[in-house]
Amino acid sequence: MDSANLNHLGIIMDGNGRWATKRHLPRTAGHLEGSKALKRIALACKDRGIKYLSLYAFSTENWKRPAKEVNYLMGLLATKLFDELTFFNKNGMRVLVRGDWQHLPEKPKAAVIKTMEATKENTNLTVILAINYGGHLEICTAINKIIQSGYKGEVTPQLLRSNMQYPDIPAVDMICRSAGEKRLSNFLLWESAYAELGFYGKLFPEWNESDIDQIIDDYSLRTRKFGGLAK
Repeated sequence: MDSANLNHLGIIMDGNGRWATKRHLPRTAGHLEGSKALKRIALACKDRGIKYLSLYAFSTENWKRPAKEVNYLMGLLATKLFDELTFFNKNGMRVLVRGDWQHLPEKPKAAVIKTMEATKENTNLTVILAINYGGHLEICTAINKIIQSGYKGEVTPQLLRSNMQYPDIPAVDMICRSAGEKRLSNFLLWESAYAELGFYGKLFPEWNESDIDQIIDDYSLRTRKFGGLAK
């Protein structure tokens, strides 16, 4: 199956904790399983010709979670991300990190820098991890960048987007969420203006290539009008 013109897919990876709770395991076990699902999903996207995959990994609001869980997630990021370099490079996947990753603790921050540098020449799939990310913060950061530049003219949508973190990456075509929740939770708020939306019941650790096929099928049935009329 090909991507049916689905060029940029965004996924809100939800349900890791619930997956673990259902199995009487600590929530941290769910996050580990979620990292395995992430690899399955990235590989499926690459094999189906999707060029960009944005994954909501850790939001600016997730710092409110119990310290034990946050510390585990930061540790998982610090070790797992860089450990997967062989996987990313073997499959030609470039990794970018979107969000305020510069203010992460030192070890995960170092892993982010090393991984982005080591995969920067890969072209099969760009995996964009949203870490310490929030849509509100992203928009405010772009506005502040414009103000600090001394710009005095009218702020247009084009100007705002050009001051975001990765202005050359095309807008997301479809945003999907696992675990049955039906909200964006501050993910890609600017990008979601005309994105298609999909909500699926399976918990993220259970996702595999069949879920990407389902998303591609669903996307192929949508008519994207961008405020105009269907052709």
